[in-house]
Amino acid sequence: MESAIFGPPAHHGSRRALITGATAGIGAAFARRLAADGYDLVLVARDAERLTESAELLHETYGVEVEALAADLTDDKGCEVVERRVSDAARRVDFLVNNAGMGLQQGFLGSPVEDEERQLRLNVRAVLRLTHAAVPSMMDRGWGAVVNVSSVAGFGAIGPGSTYNASKAWVTNFSESIGQAVQGKGVRVMALCPGYVRTEFHLRAGIETGGIPDPLWLDADAVVAAGLRDLDRARLVSIPTARYRVVSEVVRHAPRSLLYRLAGRMQKRSGRGGID
Repeated sequence: MESAIFGPPAHHGSRRALITGATAGIGAAFARRLAADGYDLVLVARDAERLTESAELLHETYGVEVEALAADLTDDKGCEVVERRVSDAARRVDFLVNNAGMGLQQGFLGSPVEDEERQLRLNVRAVLRLTHAAVPSMMDRGWGAVVNVSSVAGFGAIGPGSTYNASKAWVTNFSESIGQAVQGKGVRVMALCPGYVRTEFHLRAGIETGGIPDPLWLDADAVVAAGLRDLDRARLVSIPTARYRVVSEVVRHAPRSLLYRLAGRMQKRSGRGGID
């Protein structure tokens, strides 16, 4: 694990956000938006070289302090390093974005169990542990926010045989539960549930997306903007765009037999894959 800070020390009264999976996609979009809003940043990702480049660029562009913390959140030691950083009272984190996540090219029955466990350590355990590290000190201060990046895939039977979908169902349910528990204490916890987002997610996982219609694809910056608006409104779950809100309602309330048939057709059209 490596850590480096770019820019001057954080001044008194400054705000600081820690973002996991911060070098690409939704994580990078959060970093740009929060830096533009004046937040100092702690960026967390596995690739130390890419992380350093991102930190330097954000500092040069926005003039904020940017700390680069290289850590693998699927690893016990890596997760512990980030937990300690989140709970460090001397360098407080006011805003936590649990964005790091992974999918697998094959479904549950086609993937090694070690890969399935690694997916759960990143998508579920890291979210739980970092939220647990962050929220108590936020409550003590009477202010703070946690955004856990989930997915509309967690709402129902889209992509059968997927641990990814189950992990995102957990993230959404967990975020709603903790968000309710901290209401009235100055802290907000929210699940951000986009659909397909143009990021590196599917490419890294080797997931074919050629059959996904263009109208279903979202822009990462627009997803972040919608999420922050919903966080300001104290919503527990944010689903960017009206079309995905409709999709989520259909998935939640339609007969399960119908959803199973639709999921099978989607899988045949797009190949194996989850929604980012």
